[in-house]
Amino acid sequence: MLRDIKAAALDILFPRCCPVCFQIILPKGALICPGCMKKLSWVRSPTCKKCGKEVMSDSIEYCLDCSKGRRSFDYGVALFNYNEAASRSIAAIKYKNKREYLDFYSEAMCRKLGKRLLSMNADVLAPVPVHSSRLKMRGFNQAQELAWRLSLGLGLPMDASILKRSRKTVPQKALTPADRLKNLEQAFTAAPIPAHIRSVILIDDIYTTGSTIEACTRALRAAGADRVYFAAIFIGSGP
Repeated sequence: MLRDIKAAALDILFPRCCPVCFQIILPKGALICPGCMKKLSWVRSPTCKKCGKEVMSDSIEYCLDCSKGRRSFDYGVALFNYNEAASRSIAAIKYKNKREYLDFYSEAMCRKLGKRLLSMNADVLAPVPVHSSRLKMRGFNQAQELAWRLSLGLGLPMDASILKRSRKTVPQKALTPADRLKNLEQAFTAAPIPAHIRSVILIDDIYTTGSTIEACTRALRAAGADRVYFAAIFIGSGP
């Protein structure tokens, strides 16, 4: 009863806001406005067998990015396509400290992708790390916040110490896919992985060309991981 009273008081003082329109959510108790769900684009089949991007036909096995070269990770999944609403939402999380919006995204990932994530038989969830300078400026790592919530929802352990970002890189947005991977070379390091950890799911907020996940996977495999998967909230569009 005391817990319910405390939750009700907090809801009055700090009502939950929608991760898409940023307004107070009605009805109370929801994690997103019902109308705002329509502004997000669920990833739907058919999808790339490697990265999970939508493709145009069932006859297409791999998206353009994945067909260009071998990927080091086994495969990955994502919840939503990256559109304008997604861009505003993730910017609010990262740059306006709206970490509570991840409550909705993590719950939706557990509900929609939970069975697939559990079928990977992973030993641990590993958030994609940010450089210490960015962590100091922002105060948190959104991928770690997401991984922590997924850990609670899926019952899988989360370890933020497996991967480190040892080198600060230039912004990725203006770079080509090849330049993105080159930019990230040696940016991530991993200590030797304990013998009981053989399979890892990388957790990140956005997957675009796959350069970040590829660089992280290479570091994990060099440290002893046998299988590496990934899960992201958003994924860029593919042909």
